[in-house]
Amino acid sequence: MNLFKRFIYYLIGVSFGSIIVYFIWKGKDVSFDYGMDARTLKTIRTKKLHYSKNAKSSMKEIQMDSTGIYSILSDGDVNFGKSNQHKKPCPEYSITGTYLEKKLELWIIRCDSFATIEEVLVKE
Repeated sequence: MNLFKRFIYYLIGVSFGSIIVYFIWKGKDVSFDYGMDARTLKTIRTKKLHYSKNAKSSMKEIQMDSTGIYSILSDGDVNFGKSNQHKKPCPEYSITGTYLEKKLELWIIRCDSFATIEEVLVKE
């Protein structure tokens, strides 16, 4: 069997296998959070959120509610350059995202059982 036929059989097998795996996982709630941003945002989303007084007043000023926070925590980016992820016992993260066409920056302190939104800043 020459190399070309082996390559064709390989592609056919990979295609069928991929289709089978796709249909098996399609009905399940599976997420592939392998990147650093995705893992950090997922761990923050799974914790109970608390809001500081400063964050509440900023959110009221820009007419934002908790759905905006969850939107940023789903689609935002973690700025590890600004963040202090090695701070003990609770690391601090800077998360940027957009909500209602405004660029926002969230400062979040993530502890073991909860996460606190410390600041909500509008970036220009």
